[in-house]
Amino acid sequence: MRYKPDGAKPSFAKRCCSQRRLRFWIMAAFAAVSFATPVSAQGVDQNTKQQIEKIYAAFHDNWNKQDAAGLAGLYTKDGMFVGNTGVDIGTEAIIAHYQNNFKTGVTHHDSATIDQLLPLGSNAVMTAGEYHLSGQGQNGPIKADGHYSAVQVLENGAWKIRLLTAVPNAPRTSAATR
Repeated sequence: MRYKPDGAKPSFAKRCCSQRRLRFWIMAAFAAVSFATPVSAQGVDQNTKQQIEKIYAAFHDNWNKQDAAGLAGLYTKDGMFVGNTGVDIGTEAIIAHYQNNFKTGVTHHDSATIDQLLPLGSNAVMTAGEYHLSGQGQNGPIKADGHYSAVQVLENGAWKIRLLTAVPNAPRTSAATR
């Protein structure tokens, strides 16, 4: 938002128009990315799919060993985790994030699905799916299910996680509380 030289805010109409323009350009950028890949190239080749599946298998194994450094090693050095506790950027922050998860008792990675696998060019893909975690907390068993989206990039010949966003499912409400 631009400010006038005297420090006064622009009028509501000008701010509103600027926000509309910004929304338009953001939507236009998403549309351009969506249509940039030719229809014939919209799938991910089998080798890439297998490499991405290996990342998820390693993620599962490292989680169940409670190996925070192993999990962080699946990310790029500037990787980012976004979750309900905030944003963690870089190896050390990601290690601390997973260590904190384990301390709360969420120690078992039951499963994760890859429901969507979409190319973002020749060296990046986007995945989305569900995750299921469990463990034992101070107040009893923990069950944490949710959805994730991730961007993996090919870095020095190996696929790495650049961005992982995990969103827990909302607590279920019974019919009696509705």
